[in-house]
Amino acid sequence: MAPVTTEQDYDRLTEVKQFDESKIGVKGLLDSGITTIPRFFHHPPENLPGPKPKNRPRLTVPVIDLSGDRSTVVEQIRQSASTLGFFQIVNHRIPERVIESAVGSIKEFFEQPTEYKMRFYHREADKGAAYSTNFDLYLSKAACWRDTLQVRVSPVELDWNAVPEICRVALAEWDKAVVGLGEELMSILCDGLGVKSEKLKELSCLEGRACVSHYYPPCPQPELTVGIASHTDPGVLTVLVQNEVGGLLQVKCGDDWADVEAVHGAIIINIGDMLQIMSNDEYKSVEHRVLANPAQRARVSIAVFFNASNRDKLYGPFPELISTTKPAVYQEFKYDDYMRRFFTKELGNTLTNFYKIDNTKA
Repeated sequence: MAPVTTEQDYDRLTEVKQFDESKIGVKGLLDSGITTIPRFFHHPPENLPGPKPKNRPRLTVPVIDLSGDRSTVVEQIRQSASTLGFFQIVNHRIPERVIESAVGSIKEFFEQPTEYKMRFYHREADKGAAYSTNFDLYLSKAACWRDTLQVRVSPVELDWNAVPEICRVALAEWDKAVVGLGEELMSILCDGLGVKSEKLKELSCLEGRACVSHYYPPCPQPELTVGIASHTDPGVLTVLVQNEVGGLLQVKCGDDWADVEAVHGAIIINIGDMLQIMSNDEYKSVEHRVLANPAQRARVSIAVFFNASNRDKLYGPFPELISTTKPAVYQEFKYDDYMRRFFTKELGNTLTNFYKIDNTKA
């Protein structure tokens, strides 16, 4: 890729297109021996982390023991979901072997020769497995330093033969384990709202699942870019595991950022925009980001996004949570419209504001 020296000569779209059509991904750029990152990865200063403030208490995401007394667990999760929107769980009954196998197989995939990975490189996310760099590459103002393998598991039955054979078995086992955990968490979250435990399950929120695996290789200039820009997740619930390369995932907490420490064996959970809407703002979908990786080892994460599968149904705040003292904050909408809006914009701007009843910006 030819170096660009002047503002007048810079053609971002051409450079992005050349990079995308090369199908080498960020890992391929790094393997080529680059010492400076292409300009389209440069983020404006306001998107980059500033110096960490001194003499300020360190903010961390709570770790909740899922094996505790049910009422205690419900209250702990309700409190975390209502404030920070993030928590980690331990004693979740998913064998450590299943997590390590899934994360290890994803790392192995991304570290295969470029020629192998090219077979899976495309941007049609609804077709089985798609390997690419930044789903919003052509929409965003700046690209992020990561590669992604997205596997759309359900509601359309997945042809597992379309998934790279290196990670096929491990991801299938991980998805099976995550469905049981997702059902348990949704039941707990419903209890925390005081609605029927099966409410989210009955609304098909277990049935629309996408398994999105990210690979964050070392970055030659981590001060100029990020791994994932600040954003909220659009779905109901996100279940995430990561390898031991920590210190990169951060959650917005007021004006500060809280680190999500890499706790051995823990699973990270966060509330999505849809659950904030359905809970009528009782639960919070909070901004989070991943910093560019300055380490010598790659960070690997696997996120399972739980979404409603019934895209023609109207969604909005649960009727049980609406009263004269707590009126509906959001209008009803079709989920299909909601997801179409998400995938036709740059990652970063939450959709919750668009559907607010008092929204004057729509």
